[in-house]
Amino acid sequence: MNLDRKHMTAAEAEAAHIDVGLRNYMLGVYNHMTIGLALTGFIALGTNILAMSSPAFAQLIFASPLKWVIMLAPLGMVFFLAARIRSMSASAARTTFYIYAGAMGLSLASIFLVFTGESIVRVFFITAASFAGLSLYGYTTKRSLSGMGSFLFMGVIGLVIASVVNIFLASTGLQFLISAAGVLIFAGLTAYDTQNIKNMYMESDGHEVATKKSIMGALQLYLDFINMFMFLLQLFGNRE
Repeated sequence: MNLDRKHMTAAEAEAAHIDVGLRNYMLGVYNHMTIGLALTGFIALGTNILAMSSPAFAQLIFASPLKWVIMLAPLGMVFFLAARIRSMSASAARTTFYIYAGAMGLSLASIFLVFTGESIVRVFFITAASFAGLSLYGYTTKRSLSGMGSFLFMGVIGLVIASVVNIFLASTGLQFLISAAGVLIFAGLTAYDTQNIKNMYMESDGHEVATKKSIMGALQLYLDFINMFMFLLQLFGNRE
């Protein structure tokens, strides 16, 4: 009886230790993501304010060939970080992620030219509340969400194809469907990615590996948040 109790106590202590480590790991993921979002928002707002006060700067950012560099640079940085993170140091991966978040802020500055500031703030808080609930579900559910992965990935491919097609069609009806589908797909990805990031945790990981895993997880959740925000803005944002 005493032996069984000792085994149970040791097992409970080990489970508690793993739980503390997992919570710290996930806290690191959310902290990196939050700092990235804050950088994106600060730089997007600052760029817009500077553009409003300087027509020459606005012309450079929004109407010159430089706008294509600003638009495409974040995409290139995502692929670079995903491909090189294993060989990078944790500090280099963290710095690259924050530079990427800043570049995304420059890229998103143009939304202030299209949507009212009030609707941008409203949609941001809607996105934040939705993201928090979905991520909490992904973290706490005992149900495996792995079966959703291939379906959601195909959904993202479908969104990209439909968006490219709509560049030529310019259909408001198709744009509405794309935005609605995008919200649902990235809502699903938020829960799926959170569970996947949680499952990536291993107690045996050293500090360097754990930090790089948390940065990669932060990047995944950051992309889920930004995409859900943009699709919700297309649906509910008030245009200037």
